[in-house]
Amino acid sequence: MKTSKKYTSMRTMEIIGTILRVVLAIVLVTFSIFPVLWIVSAAINPVNDLANQKLIPDNANFDNFTKLVNNPIFPFFTWMKNSLFVSVVSTLFTVSLTTLAAYAFSRFRFKGRQGLLKSILLVQSFPNLLAIVALYSIINQMGDLPIIGKFLGLNTHWGLILVYMGGAMGMNIWLMKGYMDTIPRDIDESAKVDGATDWQIFSQLLLPLLRPILVVIAILSFIGTYGEFLLARTFLTTSEKQTVMVGLQIFTAGQYTKNWGVFAAGALIAALPIMVIYLVLQDQIVGGLTAGSVKG
Repeated sequence: MKTSKKYTSMRTMEIIGTILRVVLAIVLVTFSIFPVLWIVSAAINPVNDLANQKLIPDNANFDNFTKLVNNPIFPFFTWMKNSLFVSVVSTLFTVSLTTLAAYAFSRFRFKGRQGLLKSILLVQSFPNLLAIVALYSIINQMGDLPIIGKFLGLNTHWGLILVYMGGAMGMNIWLMKGYMDTIPRDIDESAKVDGATDWQIFSQLLLPLLRPILVVIAILSFIGTYGEFLLARTFLTTSEKQTVMVGLQIFTAGQYTKNWGVFAAGALIAALPIMVIYLVLQDQIVGGLTAGSVKG
């Protein structure tokens, strides 16, 4: 009897624990999904009012999307193109330079190696907001240079790309190095016995093995630059040069002219590239982050 009562008590505790976990999961999912549903509701709501908005608005339509696309003053798709250009180019440069730097830190032993690694981590711990004045001054002075000034100065996409590259490489170098340390050095030594150079070892042997972490860093870099607002707002001043995050802010900047419906419609369209990336590559994101967290 005692054994039966003990089993019944344990079974009851398991059921209660399962119910609590399910309730907690439902609450967390609700908190995650509700803002998205609210933005969707605002995008199809003809009334430009978030305070008194209903989750299922009356007379729902797609007029906000039409106003966004057909607006001659605010070129939404130009902003989208600018965001994609800046994000793709900065991602390519970041991944390339990060991989080369991580290879040097992981495979070579040179004076000051540990100090440089610690310095990179220390600098990366400070937010970009603390350096924004210095970055603005540097980019402004680069704009005065005779040849490259018109490409790397203020209100240029290449100048913004340069700033993004400097801000994204620190933690990515550590992430890449951690992954590269898990690859046995026996591969390098065997290739050197066969007469391979360091570049051949890197490009032909190690680079194919780095594919998971390369995908992770590329995705994180793309998403980070695509959704960044503060630096883009500071360095890009004209409407035709702005990114989509900066451009959408125009619809909510006025005190009496806030257009939340058009803003919500633009936010939904702008989020599509990120959603597609996550849906297609979510398995590689998790796998690459898990492997890259182990340091040899």
